[in-house]
Parts: sequence; structure tokens; C-alpha cells
Amino acid sequence: MRKVMTDAELRLWNELRAHRLMGFGFRRQLPIAGYIVDFACPAEKLIVEVDGSQHANDRDRTYDQGRTRRLEADGWTVLRFWNDDVLKGVDNVCMHILIVAGKDKA
Repeated sequence: MRKVMTDAELRLWNELRAHRLMGFGFRRQLPIAGYIVDFACPAEKLIVEVDGSQHANDRDRTYDQGRTRRLEADGWTVLRFWNDDVLKGVDNVCMHILIVAGKDKA
């Protein structure tokens, strides 16, 4: 597990931690199905990944797609955001997370 978060992960974690995002309980660096996910809300079975440019190459993109399929097969919803999206628009990222997390509540 990585102990040092990227700037984007830290920025998002500051919005998610301690039930700050509308009371949803997120955990950081949670092991699920043999993977370590960036952030997870177990109560909603929601995973949030923050990806850097290394995830844009074909090999990593293929790995990420397989990883997402595996997690979704276990009933998790996986959201992926680029670092730049978080750094430039964390409010929009949080709004998207809320929409997805709350879709079952409507």
C-alpha cells in the first residue's frame, strides 16, 4: 500500500474523509477482491479511483478494465477520475460521486 497520496488523491480525500461528503463513509486504500482501491464507500459498494497519466497507456488501461470488471462482478460500482479532473474541479467530481451514490435513494 502506498502511504503517500498524490496531490489529487489528497484533495479528494479531504472532501471524502470523516463522512464529509453528505454523510457517506469512505475508506482509503481498502483491499477488495485482491486489489487495493483508492477510496471505497462500503455501505454503497462504491469505489472511486483517481488515475494519473500512467493509466493512459494501453497496458495499464487494459489492466484497469479487467480490474473494474472483476470489482463490478462482485457488485461494486467503480468510478474513475483523472488527477487533472480532481485538481481542477473537485466540486464537480464530488457532485458526480453523490449522484452515483444516491441513485438508489431516489
